[in-house]
Amino acid sequence: MRPAARTRAAQSPAARPLAGLRKPDIERRLAAALQQGEGEAGAHCIHELWMRGEFALNIEAALAALWSRAAASIPDWLPMRYIDWLPSVYEVALTFSCARPGRSNLYLVLLDYRDRRGGPHGLYVGMSHYTPAQRFDQHKAGIRAAGSVLQRGLEVLSGPTLHLQRIARAEAARIEVQLADALRDAGLLVAGGH
Repeated sequence: MRPAARTRAAQSPAARPLAGLRKPDIERRLAAALQQGEGEAGAHCIHELWMRGEFALNIEAALAALWSRAAASIPDWLPMRYIDWLPSVYEVALTFSCARPGRSNLYLVLLDYRDRRGGPHGLYVGMSHYTPAQRFDQHKAGIRAAGSVLQRGLEVLSGPTLHLQRIARAEAARIEVQLADALRDAGLLVAGGH
């Protein structure tokens, strides 16, 4: 990969480094990333198509191809499954910011609500001094677990909250509540956010 392409691939998904490209250019980059097994470059291509409203079947097929060809190099911010409202989550989460650094992290967990009305998925909003992945593992192991994550947690959705990591605890507590409320106001099924 060229140095400029490497720099773009290392950017946050919220920055949408491929936003200025036309769809055929993104599709060519995705094909190259799949051929070369470059998970991060492929993740940015899929993410950009997803944010533009690409058909669910196309995103699901691209995700499956990327996971089969480049699983080791896929960044943890790329979800493992298609979620139709993911662009809305990014839009809402990006309205929050924190000025003070600290040790707290905001995180989102995708919840499985296929057995309920209102859509197959929901979100859990939480905060912790652990990384989102560590905290998810704790929930699933029953350690200070929220019942919704223990029983319904599928995966961490780290992309929308990457900018809300290592922030001051007081601000994290405030943002946790406000983010949960804002996601509910956007029409999502939300747990947590105490």
